[in-house]
Amino acid sequence: MEWDWNVVASVTPSLLNGLIVTVQATIVGAVLAYVLGLVIAILKMSGNKAVAFITYWSSEFIRRTPLLVQLYFLFYVLPDFGIFLSPFVAGVIGLGLHFSTYTSEVYRAGIENVPKGQWEAARSLNYSAYHTWRFVILPQAIPPMFPPLANYLITMFKETPLLSAITVVELFNAANIYSNSHYKYLEPMTLVGLFFLLVSIPAAMIALKIENKYKPLN
Repeated sequence: MEWDWNVVASVTPSLLNGLIVTVQATIVGAVLAYVLGLVIAILKMSGNKAVAFITYWSSEFIRRTPLLVQLYFLFYVLPDFGIFLSPFVAGVIGLGLHFSTYTSEVYRAGIENVPKGQWEAARSLNYSAYHTWRFVILPQAIPPMFPPLANYLITMFKETPLLSAITVVELFNAANIYSNSHYKYLEPMTLVGLFFLLVSIPAAMIALKIENKYKPLN
């Protein structure tokens, strides 16, 4: 099997379009994961035991089941209940929901590291729960969370090929479609790996810089 530059020229436009979809799905999914993760973390720490219990076990169920199964459920099972989602929307919801259970643990750990004196100070100033979270707790808790949150963004990017299972034409699926129709696999799949590296390596370097910036001083 020899490398064919004509195949590279032919498949590259499709792969670039697939890469755009991959990046879009990753960014939107990450935003959803970050927002839902914070909500889940706060609910887990709720003083209402019933809310905390339900949130904890729901989160554990999502985290302990495969992302691929969840994607199939969103795209193929929900229509049986009258809920129809486009492949991209189902994929983004699946990514965001699944990874929110991981980011919630990051948020929880960060929130628990805020000194108790800060909570007491907020109460002494008669802050409402909203103002306590908004102006006292989260501004101190979130910055140290940036490194692990950035790492989950990279992990989510590398999980996007699973979206091909629900017909999202992301980077991997674009290559797979071309390969199956032209019976050429070497060049498309090699390029997929290279594109993932070209995005993942700079992202990992940025994550490392963020980690060094917010690394606790000994």
